[in-house]
Amino acid sequence: MKLILEQMPVVISALNIGFIQTLKLFFVTLLGAFPLGLIIAFGSMSRFKPLSCVTKLIVWVVRGTPLMIQLLIIYYFPGLILNNPIWGGGETGRFLAASTAFIFNYACYFSEIYRGGIQSVPIGQEEAGLVLGMKKSQIFFKIKLLQMIKRIVPPMSNEIITLVKDTSLSRIIALQEIIWAGQSFLKGSHGISGAIWPLFFTAVYYLIFNGILTLLLGRLEKKLDYFR
Repeated sequence: MKLILEQMPVVISALNIGFIQTLKLFFVTLLGAFPLGLIIAFGSMSRFKPLSCVTKLIVWVVRGTPLMIQLLIIYYFPGLILNNPIWGGGETGRFLAASTAFIFNYACYFSEIYRGGIQSVPIGQEEAGLVLGMKKSQIFFKIKLLQMIKRIVPPMSNEIITLVKDTSLSRIIALQEIIWAGQSFLKGSHGISGAIWPLFFTAVYYLIFNGILTLLLGRLEKKLDYFR
């Protein structure tokens, strides 16, 4: 116990640095995946068949393959196959590659949630808007959008919680997120080796962050109850 207390400041400092990287990947993914997912949803619902078919195929492939494989392909393919290491080296390059993979992966999942939310709004409301002389863009933003948001909050909340945990997959390309930091003390880091207890502390970080997100998303869902 005395040894653990002596090691605690070093471990907590390293875990904090790793957790900041985890938070950065989490928020960058959401910022990119939310709008991209909506664009993909419009593509899959397009009446232009070639566009909708290609979009649905891409979504099927992305959702049907592991995110870990997508990370490896996106990070290593340009350099090994195309001889063009577009990501560069170091932590910045790994973060860019991980962000790209996560944004595209989660955008495809979000697109299906968006599509389900949009299509769940009764068609009669769109027809009523057209009768009143509204444009389709006006109908979407003034009638459909808020109702869609109410319907998609629960499934979107689940995906957001999953994203928090999925960020740990980025360690497959050596991105130094929080689990990477915790595991490093098993292998020998900062003069500490063979210590497994830092990994248990990483779970505490995830639990606290997920708990905060659950409360915030729960409040958002309650605020949207007026659409009942």
